Amino acid sequence: MNFDARLLRHIDKLLVLIMFALIVFGVIVVSSAARGYVGPDKAMPFVNRQVLAAGIGLFLILIALVFDYTEFGRMTWIIYGLNVFLLAVVLVLGKATNGAVSWIRIGGFQFQPSEFGKVMLILTLGQQLSRMDRIDRLLDLVAPALHVLPLMALVLVQNDLGTTLVFVVITAVMLYMAGFPGWKMLAIGVPPLAAVGGWLYAHLRWGVSMWPLQPHQIKRLVTFVNPNADPLDSGWQVLQSRISIGSGGLLGQGLYHGTQNQLGFLPEQHTDFIFSVVGEELGFAGGILLIVLFLVLLWRIMAIAGTAKDGYGALIATGVAGMIGFHVLESLGMTMGVMPMTGIPLPFISYGGSAMMADMLAVGLVLNVGMRRQKIMF
Repeated sequence: MNFDARLLRHIDKLLVLIMFALIVFGVIVVSSAARGYVGPDKAMPFVNRQVLAAGIGLFLILIALVFDYTEFGRMTWIIYGLNVFLLAVVLVLGKATNGAVSWIRIGGFQFQPSEFGKVMLILTLGQQLSRMDRIDRLLDLVAPALHVLPLMALVLVQNDLGTTLVFVVITAVMLYMAGFPGWKMLAIGVPPLAAVGGWLYAHLRWGVSMWPLQPHQIKRLVTFVNPNADPLDSGWQVLQSRISIGSGGLLGQGLYHGTQNQLGFLPEQHTDFIFSVVGEELGFAGGILLIVLFLVLLWRIMAIAGTAKDGYGALIATGVAGMIGFHVLESLGMTMGVMPMTGIPLPFISYGGSAMMADMLAVGLVLNVGMRRQKIMF
């Protein structure tokens, strides 16, 4: 390690500013969502833990900046082995939360390895793809598939379908960036999606089994198709979320004054359905502001990908953009009923220490790529 402080001159200041703006936005919204979740007297610990996670995330960013990102590429198998180990440990020591066994309790804290597993996948898959001579044939997908499938299997066994989908998206985006044709990717991806749709139809029409999907996962798929089919149970979250967002109007009902949130009608409002709180209390204006912040964040990440000094750096930035972009798309779409419920957090906004730290570490890696795109002249 030989860090030159002059590298900091090339850091993307706008990306840093937008990231911290999102974190502050999230802490404010969590402070309101927590009041509705546990009551005004018990909300402050949620805010404190969110701020603490952001502080640890800042420390992780500083560590990420000290090392040249190419050094992570040289540690590919160490990082990959650590990823497999952590995801496997969850199956032994994990704690079940909302049907998924993806948390490990360490003292008074909970840790979700799969959140960091996404970042480690970006580092290891990026290195593998950057070393491949060509990747435009179906045969070229064998090596990346052998790299990704064991990790996806470990996450899927945890009953965490949402994170499994994130792994799929990260892989697809990085493969496209590495040169795999988009039309071939569609040809591979569309048939499985059609098969899932037909499978769900057969389940609803004729009672065909959907093993190995868990009952709560099947309910989420059914709710996506028709939330009014069970409005008091599986469809409750989506319907209440729509009411929350719709009741916000242009400027919202005001922070800490959203009726659905504060009266407890909106479930999981501090985590999965945090955008519903934004829509209800800050209105259309607050929702648009948040979306604009995310768009600027993704723009700066892809700008760094386009100016990276090598393929590995470009793939790291692209993988992070794919990860954050899908999280935003799925989280926002889920609250409005246009995407299936998967329990994916909204980056920097939803309450959750592991997600916050992992997202900040991912942005730190992108900043690393960006500030090393130029050589330091002596």
